[in-house]
Amino acid sequence: MCGRYAQTLPPDIVHRIFGTAGPLPNAEPSWNVAPTTRSMVVRIDDDGKRRIDLMRWGLVPIWAKDVKIGVRAFNARSEDAAGKPMFRDALKKRRCLIPVDAFYEWKAVGEAKQPYAIGHADGSPLVLAGAWERWREPGSAEPLLSFTILTCAPNQTMAALHNRMPVILGPESWPAWLGETPATEIGGLMQPCPSAWLRVWPVSTRVNSARNNDPGLIEPLAA
Repeated sequence: MCGRYAQTLPPDIVHRIFGTAGPLPNAEPSWNVAPTTRSMVVRIDDDGKRRIDLMRWGLVPIWAKDVKIGVRAFNARSEDAAGKPMFRDALKKRRCLIPVDAFYEWKAVGEAKQPYAIGHADGSPLVLAGAWERWREPGSAEPLLSFTILTCAPNQTMAALHNRMPVILGPESWPAWLGETPATEIGGLMQPCPSAWLRVWPVSTRVNSARNNDPGLIEPLAA
């Protein structure tokens, strides 16, 4: 699963990495993004151009009666998401990319759980595969944009921590995932990334609380 991550990239850097169009969002850095909070997502707009939006983490399908349904939809299993009413339409028509500094995972150590940060081995952002949806609450003028992160079986590095990991995409896969490449089969993209892409390090248990949000959360624990 993927239940917490850090996203501190300035919007102008995200714009340069992905070649987006349109205005940049007013996004504050976060070292502890949790479900139901908002963060930057790259998607294709109605004009066929890449853009950056702030979206709520936890997908709310168009048919939902209440926004609370998104609380349990922050991840989608890649193996069966295409057959789930919750994710089916978004996965087919509205895929997106989530750039992150690192994501967090917890490993059982005796009766305790030690949190770890997982980032790109070369220090560049990790780009997670997602799907997004537009939902409008009755009587509301503005739609709510929300998203989920796709997960898959772990690679060798992640298997030591957890039995799931987010789908991580390299630049060569971004156009296909976003739907810029016509009639692309995306099933082959929803696989664990190479272990060599990842670096893992232990971090403070302060990350356990979403109320904590500062640069120290992602710093390696002192030996």
